[in-house]
Amino acid sequence: MSEQDWHIRKAVSSDTDPLAVCIRAAYAPYTDRISDLPDVAGGLDNAISDDQVWVAVENGAVVAGLVLVAGNDAMKLANVAVHPDHGGKGLGRTLIVLAEREARRQGFGEMRLNTHVAMPENVWLYAHLGWEEVAREGNTVSMRKLLTG
Repeated sequence: MSEQDWHIRKAVSSDTDPLAVCIRAAYAPYTDRISDLPDVAGGLDNAISDDQVWVAVENGAVVAGLVLVAGNDAMKLANVAVHPDHGGKGLGRTLIVLAEREARRQGFGEMRLNTHVAMPENVWLYAHLGWEEVAREGNTVSMRKLLTG
């Protein structure tokens, strides 16, 4: 499938449950290896109303999502998830590019995120996309990306 088969839009309240299903499916492979994995889809209703949430929609179904939280000095990439049935289409990368573009547009020069030490593939992916690891504390890997241009 090509990018033309899906589109990204701002999330609305009716996206809460479908996005939660998508996020839980995306994190399902990690539940066996991460005993302290929090409810990765918890609080989506609040995030949609209070923060910045986008969804990728294909044939009317939510297949990926992005949650951004504006801080005082950086934009936080709080969550990016692609339903495993829709991987390999460039959705995750497109959502991360959108996150960076939005952060720049809103005047942020830096983005931050936290991931889990038991998700080394995520750490690798973010590093590949220009993020740098800045700290490890317990099971948390903190990363940042300085935005230019």
